[in-house]
Amino acid sequence: MSAVYITGIGSISSQKTYDNTEFLKEINTYTDNVISVVNPNYKEYIPPAAARRMAKGIKMGVVASRIALADANIDNVDAIITGTGMGCVRDSEKFVSAIIDNNEQYLTPTSFIQSTHNTVGGQIALGLQCKGYNFTYVHASVSFESALLDAQLQLENDEANTILIGGVDEHGDHTITIHKLINHIKSEKTDSTKILDSKTEGAIFGEGANFFVVSNQKQDSSYAQVIAVQTYNTLAETEVSHAAQLFLEDNNLNIDNIDAIVLGNNGDVKYDTFYNELSSNLFKDTQQVYYKHLCGEFNTASSFGVWLASKVLKTQELPEVVRLNEKSTSNFTTILLYNQYRGENHSFTLLRKC
Repeated sequence: MSAVYITGIGSISSQKTYDNTEFLKEINTYTDNVISVVNPNYKEYIPPAAARRMAKGIKMGVVASRIALADANIDNVDAIITGTGMGCVRDSEKFVSAIIDNNEQYLTPTSFIQSTHNTVGGQIALGLQCKGYNFTYVHASVSFESALLDAQLQLENDEANTILIGGVDEHGDHTITIHKLINHIKSEKTDSTKILDSKTEGAIFGEGANFFVVSNQKQDSSYAQVIAVQTYNTLAETEVSHAAQLFLEDNNLNIDNIDAIVLGNNGDVKYDTFYNELSSNLFKDTQQVYYKHLCGEFNTASSFGVWLASKVLKTQELPEVVRLNEKSTSNFTTILLYNQYRGENHSFTLLRKC
Protein backbone atom coordinates (compact mmCIF):
# COMPACT_ATOMS: atom_id res chain seq x y z
CA MET A 1 0.00 0.00 0.00
CA SER A 2 1.08 3.58 -0.63
CA ALA A 3 2.06 5.89 2.22
CA VAL A 4 0.00 9.01 2.99
CA TYR A 5 1.60 12.42 3.40
CA ILE A 6 0.34 15.85 4.45
CA THR A 7 1.76 18.18 1.78
CA GLY A 8 -0.12 21.42 2.43
CA ILE A 9 -2.00 23.03 5.32
CA GLY A 10 -4.37 25.95 5.79
CA SER A 11 -5.88 27.09 9.06
CA ILE A 12 -8.33 29.78 10.13
CA SER A 13 -8.72 29.86 13.89
CA SER A 14 -8.84 32.14 16.89
CA GLN A 15 -5.13 32.71 16.32
CA LYS A 16 -3.37 34.22 13.30
CA THR A 17 -2.82 30.80 11.78
CA TYR A 18 -3.85 31.73 8.23
CA ASP A 19 -0.30 33.01 7.76
CA ASN A 20 1.81 29.91 7.11
CA THR A 21 5.04 31.86 7.42
CA GLU A 22 4.51 32.13 11.19
CA PHE A 23 3.99 29.48 13.84
CA LEU A 24 2.17 30.83 16.89
CA LYS A 25 4.55 33.76 17.29
CA GLU A 26 1.87 36.14 18.54
CA ILE A 27 -0.83 34.63 20.74
CA ASN A 28 -4.32 36.07 21.15
CA THR A 29 -5.74 35.52 24.63
CA TYR A 30 -9.44 35.67 25.44
CA THR A 31 -11.49 36.25 28.58
CA ASP A 32 -14.83 34.93 27.39
CA ASN A 33 -16.58 31.58 27.15
CA VAL A 34 -17.20 31.82 23.38
CA ILE A 35 -14.41 32.93 21.03
CA SER A 36 -14.40 33.74 17.32
CA VAL A 37 -11.80 33.30 14.60
CA VAL A 38 -9.25 35.89 13.53
CA ASN A 39 -10.55 36.64 10.05
CA PRO A 40 -8.14 36.89 7.15
CA ASN A 41 -8.82 39.39 4.37
CA TYR A 42 -11.43 37.31 2.57
CA LYS A 43 -11.35 39.68 -0.42
CA GLU A 44 -7.90 38.38 -1.26
CA TYR A 45 -9.39 34.94 -1.92
CA ILE A 46 -13.08 35.45 -2.75
CA PRO A 47 -14.69 38.14 -4.95
CA PRO A 48 -16.56 40.56 -2.62
CA ALA A 49 -19.90 40.01 -4.38
CA ALA A 50 -19.63 36.26 -3.83
CA ALA A 51 -18.34 36.61 -0.27
CA ARG A 52 -21.40 38.64 0.76
CA ARG A 53 -23.64 35.70 -0.10
CA MET A 54 -21.53 33.17 1.78
CA ALA A 55 -22.07 32.05 5.35
CA LYS A 56 -19.08 32.45 7.63
CA GLY A 57 -18.38 28.72 7.68
CA ILE A 58 -18.29 28.63 3.89
CA LYS A 59 -15.88 31.56 3.71
CA MET A 60 -13.62 30.00 6.33
CA GLY A 61 -13.61 26.66 4.54
CA VAL A 62 -13.02 28.10 1.06
CA VAL A 63 -10.14 30.30 2.22
CA ALA A 64 -8.50 27.63 4.41
CA SER A 65 -8.65 25.19 1.48
CA ARG A 66 -7.05 27.71 -0.88
CA ILE A 67 -4.28 28.40 1.61
CA ALA A 68 -3.63 24.65 1.84
CA LEU A 69 -3.56 24.26 -1.95
CA ALA A 70 -1.16 27.18 -2.32
CA ASP A 71 1.02 25.71 0.42
CA ALA A 72 1.15 22.41 -1.48
CA ASN A 73 1.82 24.34 -4.70
CA ILE A 74 -1.04 22.70 -6.62
CA ASP A 75 -4.15 24.03 -8.34
CA ASN A 76 -6.53 21.12 -8.06
CA VAL A 77 -7.09 17.74 -6.42
CA ASP A 78 -8.67 14.40 -7.23
CA ALA A 79 -11.21 14.55 -4.40
CA ILE A 80 -12.57 16.80 -1.65
CA ILE A 81 -13.59 15.35 1.72
CA THR A 82 -14.99 17.58 4.46
CA GLY A 83 -15.86 16.97 8.09
CA THR A 84 -18.28 19.17 10.03
CA GLY A 85 -20.29 18.73 13.18
CA MET A 86 -22.91 21.44 12.69
CA GLY A 87 -22.45 22.60 9.10
CA CYS A 88 -23.54 26.14 8.29
CA VAL A 89 -25.52 26.40 11.50
CA ARG A 90 -26.19 30.15 11.21
CA ASP A 91 -28.21 29.68 8.04
CA SER A 92 -29.99 26.72 9.65
CA GLU A 93 -31.02 29.01 12.50
CA LYS A 94 -32.13 31.73 10.06
CA PHE A 95 -34.32 29.32 8.14
CA VAL A 96 -35.94 27.80 11.23
CA SER A 97 -36.52 31.30 12.67
CA ALA A 98 -38.13 32.38 9.39
CA ILE A 99 -40.47 29.37 9.51
CA ILE A 100 -41.64 30.42 12.98
CA ASP A 101 -41.76 34.18 12.33
CA ASN A 102 -43.65 33.83 9.02
CA ASN A 103 -45.99 31.10 10.16
CA GLU A 104 -44.51 28.72 7.57
CA GLN A 105 -45.42 31.01 4.67
CA TYR A 106 -43.55 33.17 2.13
CA LEU A 107 -40.20 31.57 2.87
CA THR A 108 -37.16 32.28 0.73
CA PRO A 109 -35.04 29.17 0.13
CA THR A 110 -31.62 30.85 0.30
CA SER A 111 -30.88 30.10 3.95
CA PHE A 112 -32.07 26.52 3.57
CA ILE A 113 -29.90 25.94 0.48
CA GLN A 114 -26.84 27.34 2.24
CA SER A 115 -27.49 25.54 5.52
CA THR A 116 -26.83 22.01 4.31
CA HIS A 117 -23.71 20.40 5.73
CA ASN A 118 -22.15 19.70 2.34
CA THR A 119 -22.30 23.35 1.23
CA VAL A 120 -18.67 23.97 2.16
CA GLY A 121 -17.37 21.05 0.10
CA GLY A 122 -19.64 22.06 -2.78
CA GLN A 123 -18.43 25.67 -2.80
CA ILE A 124 -14.79 24.54 -2.74
CA ALA A 125 -15.43 22.22 -5.68
CA LEU A 126 -17.22 24.96 -7.65
CA GLY A 127 -14.30 27.30 -7.11
CA LEU A 128 -11.76 24.71 -8.22
CA GLN A 129 -13.99 23.18 -10.91
CA CYS A 130 -13.21 19.86 -9.27
CA LYS A 131 -15.62 17.21 -10.57
CA GLY A 132 -14.14 14.33 -8.55
CA TYR A 133 -15.32 12.53 -5.42
CA ASN A 134 -16.88 15.00 -2.98
CA PHE A 135 -18.10 13.79 0.39
CA THR A 136 -18.98 15.37 3.73
CA TYR A 137 -18.88 13.51 7.05
CA VAL A 138 -21.17 14.65 9.86
CA HIS A 139 -19.98 12.42 12.69
CA ALA A 140 -20.04 14.83 15.65
CA SER A 141 -16.55 15.23 17.15
CA VAL A 142 -14.97 12.56 14.91
CA SER A 143 -16.18 14.22 11.70
CA PHE A 144 -12.66 15.29 10.73
CA GLU A 145 -11.15 11.92 11.61
CA SER A 146 -13.78 10.25 9.40
CA ALA A 147 -12.70 12.46 6.51
CA LEU A 148 -9.04 11.64 7.18
CA LEU A 149 -9.79 7.90 7.32
CA ASP A 150 -11.64 8.05 4.00
CA ALA A 151 -8.75 9.90 2.35
CA GLN A 152 -6.20 7.51 3.84
CA LEU A 153 -7.99 4.46 2.45
CA GLN A 154 -8.27 5.96 -1.04
CA LEU A 155 -4.64 7.06 -1.15
CA GLU A 156 -3.24 3.81 0.25
CA ASN A 157 -5.12 1.87 -2.40
CA ASP A 158 -4.11 4.28 -5.19
CA GLU A 159 -7.71 5.23 -5.91
CA ALA A 160 -6.55 8.88 -5.87
CA ASN A 161 -3.24 10.67 -5.73
CA THR A 162 -4.08 13.99 -4.08
CA ILE A 163 -7.05 14.76 -1.83
CA LEU A 164 -8.16 17.91 -0.03
CA ILE A 165 -9.58 17.22 3.43
CA GLY A 166 -10.73 19.56 6.17
CA GLY A 167 -12.78 20.22 9.25
CA VAL A 168 -14.97 23.31 9.61
CA ASP A 169 -17.52 24.56 12.15
CA GLU A 170 -18.99 27.99 12.89
CA HIS A 171 -20.88 29.64 15.75
CA GLY A 172 -24.64 30.05 15.81
CA ASP A 173 -26.25 32.35 18.39
CA HIS A 174 -29.21 30.09 19.15
CA THR A 175 -27.03 26.98 19.30
CA ILE A 176 -24.61 28.71 21.65
CA THR A 177 -27.52 29.71 23.92
CA ILE A 178 -28.69 26.09 24.10
CA HIS A 179 -25.18 24.83 24.91
CA LYS A 180 -24.98 27.38 27.72
CA LEU A 181 -28.32 26.25 29.14
CA ILE A 182 -27.18 22.63 29.35
CA ASN A 183 -23.75 23.56 30.78
CA HIS A 184 -21.70 22.49 27.77
CA ILE A 185 -20.23 26.00 27.82
CA LYS A 186 -18.80 27.48 30.99
CA SER A 187 -21.20 29.82 32.72
CA GLU A 188 -18.42 32.14 33.83
CA LYS A 189 -15.99 34.05 31.63
CA THR A 190 -12.64 32.32 31.72
CA ASP A 191 -9.12 33.38 30.80
CA SER A 192 -8.23 31.14 27.84
CA THR A 193 -4.65 30.73 29.11
CA LYS A 194 -5.92 29.32 32.40
CA ILE A 195 -8.54 26.80 31.28
CA LEU A 196 -6.65 23.94 32.88
CA ASP A 197 -7.00 25.66 36.24
CA SER A 198 -10.77 25.75 35.85
CA LYS A 199 -12.74 23.71 38.35
CA THR A 200 -16.10 23.99 36.59
CA GLU A 201 -18.04 22.04 33.99
CA GLY A 202 -18.21 23.08 30.35
CA ALA A 203 -15.68 24.35 27.85
CA ILE A 204 -14.78 27.55 26.05
CA PHE A 205 -16.42 27.21 22.64
CA GLY A 206 -14.68 28.23 19.44
CA GLU A 207 -14.95 27.90 15.67
CA GLY A 208 -12.58 27.44 12.77
CA ALA A 209 -11.54 25.71 9.56
CA ASN A 210 -8.44 23.56 9.08
CA PHE A 211 -7.71 22.04 5.68
CA PHE A 212 -4.97 19.72 4.46
CA VAL A 213 -3.72 18.46 1.13
CA VAL A 214 -2.90 14.77 1.55
CA SER A 215 -1.11 12.74 -1.08
CA ASN A 216 0.44 9.32 -1.66
CA GLN A 217 3.40 11.06 -3.26
CA LYS A 218 6.01 12.49 -0.92
CA GLN A 219 7.09 16.06 -1.64
CA ASP A 220 10.04 18.10 -0.40
CA SER A 221 7.47 20.38 1.25
CA SER A 222 5.61 17.55 3.03
CA TYR A 223 4.80 18.12 6.68
CA ALA A 224 4.16 14.65 8.02
CA GLN A 225 3.21 11.10 7.19
CA VAL A 226 -0.19 9.86 8.37
CA ILE A 227 0.47 6.46 9.91
CA ALA A 228 -2.91 5.53 11.34
CA VAL A 229 -6.28 6.82 12.57
CA GLN A 230 -8.61 4.99 14.97
CA THR A 231 -11.99 6.10 16.36
CA TYR A 232 -14.22 4.74 19.13
CA ASN A 233 -17.79 5.76 19.82
CA THR A 234 -17.50 4.98 23.52
CA LEU A 235 -14.64 4.18 25.87
CA ALA A 236 -14.72 4.03 29.62
CA GLU A 237 -12.16 6.20 31.36
CA THR A 238 -10.39 3.09 32.58
CA GLU A 239 -10.16 1.74 29.01
CA VAL A 240 -8.38 4.72 27.43
CA SER A 241 -4.85 3.65 28.36
CA HIS A 242 -5.44 0.12 27.11
CA ALA A 243 -6.88 1.43 23.85
CA ALA A 244 -3.84 3.68 23.37
CA GLN A 245 -1.48 0.77 23.96
CA LEU A 246 -3.33 -1.46 21.49
CA PHE A 247 -3.32 1.32 18.90
CA LEU A 248 0.45 1.70 19.21
CA GLU A 249 1.02 -2.07 19.15
CA ASP A 250 -1.06 -2.37 15.97
CA ASN A 251 1.40 0.06 14.40
CA ASN A 252 4.51 -1.68 15.80
CA LEU A 253 5.21 1.07 18.31
CA ASN A 254 5.42 1.43 22.07
CA ILE A 255 5.26 4.32 24.54
CA ASP A 256 8.97 5.07 24.21
CA ASN A 257 8.58 5.65 20.46
CA ILE A 258 6.23 8.60 21.02
CA ASP A 259 8.07 11.94 21.14
CA ALA A 260 4.97 13.97 22.00
CA ILE A 261 1.31 13.38 22.72
CA VAL A 262 -1.22 16.05 21.70
CA LEU A 263 -4.23 16.08 24.02
CA GLY A 264 -7.61 17.79 23.63
CA ASN A 265 -7.96 19.20 27.17
CA ASN A 266 -10.68 21.87 27.18
CA GLY A 267 -10.97 22.74 30.88
CA ASP A 268 -14.15 20.75 31.52
CA VAL A 269 -13.52 19.34 34.98
CA LYS A 270 -15.90 16.46 34.33
CA TYR A 271 -14.26 15.13 31.14
CA ASP A 272 -10.63 16.24 31.20
CA THR A 273 -10.11 13.20 33.41
CA PHE A 274 -9.94 11.11 30.20
CA TYR A 275 -6.82 13.03 29.19
CA ASN A 276 -5.44 12.90 32.72
CA GLU A 277 -5.66 9.11 32.54
CA LEU A 278 -3.00 9.20 29.81
CA SER A 279 -0.93 12.18 30.97
CA SER A 280 -0.60 10.89 34.54
CA ASN A 281 0.16 7.27 33.68
CA LEU A 282 1.27 5.93 30.30
CA PHE A 283 2.68 9.21 29.01
CA LYS A 284 3.85 10.82 32.23
CA ASP A 285 7.43 10.85 30.90
CA THR A 286 6.45 12.02 27.41
CA GLN A 287 6.30 15.58 26.08
CA GLN A 288 2.64 16.61 26.45
CA VAL A 289 0.92 19.21 24.27
CA TYR A 290 -2.52 20.86 24.36
CA TYR A 291 -4.25 23.36 22.05
CA LYS A 292 -7.91 24.08 22.81
CA HIS A 293 -6.97 27.15 24.87
CA LEU A 294 -5.91 28.59 21.49
CA CYS A 295 -8.85 27.56 19.28
CA GLY A 296 -11.69 26.72 21.66
CA GLU A 297 -13.84 23.59 21.61
CA PHE A 298 -15.93 22.65 18.58
CA ASN A 299 -16.78 19.45 16.75
CA THR A 300 -13.79 19.57 14.41
CA ALA A 301 -11.32 21.18 16.83
CA SER A 302 -9.15 18.06 16.52
CA SER A 303 -8.24 19.27 13.02
CA PHE A 304 -6.43 22.17 14.71
CA GLY A 305 -4.52 19.58 16.71
CA VAL A 306 -3.43 17.90 13.48
CA TRP A 307 -2.41 21.31 12.10
CA LEU A 308 -0.33 21.89 15.24
CA ALA A 309 1.33 18.45 15.14
CA SER A 310 2.10 18.84 11.43
CA LYS A 311 3.82 22.17 12.03
CA VAL A 312 5.83 20.74 14.93
CA LEU A 313 7.06 17.80 12.86
CA LYS A 314 8.11 20.02 9.97
CA THR A 315 9.66 22.92 11.93
CA GLN A 316 10.94 20.80 14.84
CA GLU A 317 9.76 23.62 17.10
CA LEU A 318 7.30 23.39 19.97
CA PRO A 319 5.85 26.78 20.98
CA GLU A 320 5.95 27.38 24.71
CA VAL A 321 2.24 28.23 24.77
CA VAL A 322 1.21 24.63 23.94
CA ARG A 323 3.48 22.80 26.39
CA LEU A 324 1.49 20.87 28.96
CA ASN A 325 4.39 19.62 31.05
CA GLU A 326 8.02 20.45 31.72
CA LYS A 327 9.55 17.78 29.52
CA SER A 328 12.00 19.00 26.91
CA THR A 329 12.16 17.22 23.57
CA SER A 330 14.52 18.41 20.86
CA ASN A 331 13.73 15.89 18.13
CA PHE A 332 10.16 15.15 17.08
CA THR A 333 9.78 12.03 14.94
CA THR A 334 6.46 10.45 16.00
CA ILE A 335 3.46 12.28 17.49
CA LEU A 336 0.27 10.72 18.88
CA LEU A 337 -2.97 12.72 19.09
CA TYR A 338 -5.90 11.82 21.34
CA ASN A 339 -9.25 13.59 21.45
CA GLN A 340 -12.72 13.00 22.84
CA TYR A 341 -15.76 15.15 23.59
CA ARG A 342 -17.81 14.70 26.73
CA GLY A 343 -16.68 11.09 27.09
CA GLU A 344 -17.70 10.03 23.58
CA ASN A 345 -16.23 9.89 20.07
CA HIS A 346 -12.65 9.12 20.99
CA SER A 347 -9.93 9.29 18.36
CA PHE A 348 -6.26 8.38 18.09
CA THR A 349 -4.16 9.77 15.23
CA LEU A 350 -0.53 8.91 14.57
CA LEU A 351 1.77 11.20 12.59
CA ARG A 352 5.42 10.73 11.71
CA LYS A 353 8.11 13.06 10.46
CA CYS A 354 8.74 12.71 6.72
